[in-house]
This record gives sequence, C-alpha cells and structure tokens, in this order.
Amino acid sequence: MKNRSSLLFSFFILLSNSLFSQELTVNSERLNGNIQELAKIGKNEMGGSDRVAFSDFDLQGREFTIKLMEDAGMKVHIDAVGNIIGSIEGSDPSLGKIAFGSHIDEVPNGGDYDGPLGSFGAIEAVKTIQEAGYQPRHPLEVIIFANEEGGVIGSRGKVGSLSESALQVVSSSGLTMEEGIKKIGGSPSKIQEQVSKKGEYAAYIELHIEQGANLHQENLDIGIVEGIVAIEWWDFTFKGMANHAGTTPMNMRKDALLPAAQLVLDINKIVNSFEGSHVGTVGKIQAFPGAGNVIPGEAKVTLEIRDLSSEKIWAIYSQIEERARELAEEKDTELEIEHIEVASEAALSDPSIQKVIEQSSKDLGLAYKYMPSGAGHDAQEMARIAPIGMIFVPSKDGISHSPYEYTSPEDVTNGANVLLRTILAIDKSGL
Repeated sequence: MKNRSSLLFSFFILLSNSLFSQELTVNSERLNGNIQELAKIGKNEMGGSDRVAFSDFDLQGREFTIKLMEDAGMKVHIDAVGNIIGSIEGSDPSLGKIAFGSHIDEVPNGGDYDGPLGSFGAIEAVKTIQEAGYQPRHPLEVIIFANEEGGVIGSRGKVGSLSESALQVVSSSGLTMEEGIKKIGGSPSKIQEQVSKKGEYAAYIELHIEQGANLHQENLDIGIVEGIVAIEWWDFTFKGMANHAGTTPMNMRKDALLPAAQLVLDINKIVNSFEGSHVGTVGKIQAFPGAGNVIPGEAKVTLEIRDLSSEKIWAIYSQIEERARELAEEKDTELEIEHIEVASEAALSDPSIQKVIEQSSKDLGLAYKYMPSGAGHDAQEMARIAPIGMIFVPSKDGISHSPYEYTSPEDVTNGANVLLRTILAIDKSGL
C-alpha cells in the first residue's frame, strides 16, 4: 500500500504540474509596470535612457532588478564578471539548468525595451511559476548580463571568451571594463575560475525586441529566431596619387576616390543579386589627405556582410573582390584588401527549441515567422556552451537604440507568455 500511495502521489504532482503549465500566464500589468519603473532610472531630457553600463544609473537599475528577483523567490548573487544570477532549485538537481534573461544596460540615449524586456520577462516568468506552486524538474536560472551594449562583456566572461586585453578597453561610462566590473560587484581576477562549461545548461532562452521592422510591417506577434548572423569586415584601400586640385588636368589624375566610390555602388548591386536575408553595408569611407583642394591619393571603404551562412558571406565577398580589382585596374590605381578580424561567428538556434517556441506560440494563438537575428545578443556567446533559442516581439516601425523605441504592452505580454510556455515545455520534455 505504501508504494502504491507513493506512486499515486507522484502521479498527482505530475498531473498538477502539467495542468498548471498549460494555464499559466504572466501578470501583464505587473510586467509592463516594472519595465516602466526601470525606464525612469537614467531618463534624460530627450526622452532616452543614459543607463549605460557601470554608470551610477546602471547601479540603481541593478539594485531595482535584484529586488524584483528576490521578491520572485530567487537566490541572487553577482558572479565574477558582474552578471546578476537568480536561481530556483529543481526537483532533479542532476539535470542541466534552464537559463533565460538578457541585460538592463543601454546605449547612450537609448530606449526602454532593448534588454529590459528579456530581463523582466524572465523575472516575471519565475514569479508566475512560484506563485502557481509549480515545481520545475530542472534548476532555473535568470541571468542579467553585465554590459551587453559595450561588447557582450558579461556573456563573454561567463563562457570564457573575454580576453585580458578586453578588460582594459574603456567603456561608455569612462571606466575600463575591469574598473566597471569591480564597481558593480564583480571580481575580474576570478573570471576564469567561474567560467561555465558545456553540459551545465540544458538550454538558454532569450526574449528580445526584434530591433527591425519585419514583424511590425507583417503584423506578426512572434519571431522564432533561426540564429544570430555571422559578421565579417573588410577594408578596401585604393591608392592613386595626391596632387593639386587646381593645377592637375582631369586626364592626368590618379584619383583614388573614384574607384572607391564606384565600388560602393557596385557592392549594393552585388549584394542585392543574391537571394536571401543577408545584408551588406559600407558604413565608412575615408579619403586621404582629406583636403578640399587636394586630389585624394588614397581612399578606403569598409565593408560589412552579415548572414547566418558564412559560406554565403564569402560567396558574396568573392564577387565584390573581383569587381574591386577590376575597378583598380580601370582607374590605374593600386588596391589593398584587408580582412579585419572576425567580428562574430554565426550562432544557430537549436532546432528542438525552435519547435518548442513555435508550439508555444500556436497554443497562445499567436502569429509567428522564422527569421534570423541581424543584431548580436548574449545568446550568441551562450551558444558556445548550451543549446539556445530566441523569441522576438515587434519593434514599432523597426526603431531601436533610440528614445522612440517602443513595443506595446500586448506584445510585451505575448513575448513573456511564449517564454514562460517554452521554459515549462523544455522542463517537462527534458531537452
């Protein structure tokens, strides 16, 4: 009888948990209210946020966030790189942790949703789980990453990709990364001792605003992120001959800016000739010596290409390189091409997690699409040690990193509910 009673009790707990997880939804008013309360910290006269990493406003925001995490029943600590970690125990501590979160630091004069949505959506998910009395099998962990906007510093430190030289880079606050980490309670000298290993996490899920206009324009609720794109950079430097602009006849010039300017136009044509969601950009043009009365003797254009496929990036680049060499020959100039150190590698979302996010969206009656992330996120670093998934919600007019950044309370709530359902589904499935 005793064994039978024990089995019946276990079955009852599993059934109760299953019913709970199907009905749970976040408290929309509380979630949106908390995001707006955080937005007041660092608000400037232009309507943007000056809550940059390591600033006094950042410290105030972190204190507010820690209090919310503790109120949600989490045990909270700050790790060596300054990440805020909140955790609740699972019924089976042998299982890998399910982690979710984002960041609360902003770019100078930034918006209210980039980072805070994913951070407070994560806290609200745990609060909802705790209020319902749901007992997760996996340990759950909310991570509020330090200084995401300054180079995903917190996530790089967590996975072991933060170099010693990176710690000496000066942040937007005016402090070096090392000084800033100390200011927010981290211990830079112990970062390598606390690096997380593969197998520690069953999954990492990040909720985020899209920062683009696709969902907004297509009137969709949820973006299921297929992966975070790789980014490659090149410098094309054309070398001609600097000379007097008034005394050098047009037919005797070696103007380095002419092939550079034509290359910019041709890059746009070449990039558009490929099918897909890749992007190519020339965002920097330099002419030397840079005087209005001197023919440019040297001109440099910087090319960036982004896509989920590195193979495709290099196929696009190959055509651009061929055209650049043709232009250099046509204009009687020399050409040097430098491949700049890889900005970031592609991080593909786990297919199983993508399917869970899709099913969660369907269960909630939300319209969705699969899409890449053209911007970098902490999930990109976490992909080094764990299966990842990302959930996007619309950004009004595709605006981000701006005081005009906006995501409606309904979209905020939809995203948090998909996150909650995804966490619970992964917890039950044992991914």
